[in-house]
Amino acid sequence: MVFDLDGTLVDSKRDLAESANAVLVHYGCRIHSEEAIGRMVGDGAATLVRRAFAAAGCSQPTDALDRFLEIYNRRLLTFTRPYEGVIEALTELAGRALLAVCTNKPLKATQTILTGLELARYFGARVVGGDGPFPRKPNPAGLASLMGAAAVSPSSTILIGDSIIDWETAHAAAAHVCMARYGFGFEGFPSERLTADDRGVDHPRELLATL
Repeated sequence: MVFDLDGTLVDSKRDLAESANAVLVHYGCRIHSEEAIGRMVGDGAATLVRRAFAAAGCSQPTDALDRFLEIYNRRLLTFTRPYEGVIEALTELAGRALLAVCTNKPLKATQTILTGLELARYFGARVVGGDGPFPRKPNPAGLASLMGAAAVSPSSTILIGDSIIDWETAHAAAAHVCMARYGFGFEGFPSERLTADDRGVDHPRELLATL
């Protein structure tokens, strides 16, 4: 079982939004709501910053991404918390299968969050970040590497995520997918793309019955 991080295991929307808005304010641009920022998350920090400036109608300065990362890395755990029911679900699921994380967030930040929220114990070294050596999702290489290391087939693997990026990644790897409809990345998901084999949950505790 492979999990996305933001919007699936943890609710990081406020920390991401306040960090992005701090950068916009620094450059005299209008800010966005948390919900709007949440819809920009999923493709990595560079894309988030680019989308935030574009939505504000501002040109993106060359150092905007570095400034965002500097701000965000200082507040990774200010408001970010596991979704209700995540720890209980992981505790039960860890007895059924190997658990892993595949995220577009940089690996160091991912490890800081997992360790700080006492989630790292469920995944060990089975964590792939978005800053290499594999391309970011929806490229399936990171997911494929996790399957290979665990010696499991795509048909025995399920990716749990909240965004179209996760859905595309799972399908590209020929793995199963379960959409975390409670996550902030699910808003605006093109439901017409869902197939009969795709699964979905509205709360982390539902993973126990669904997976």
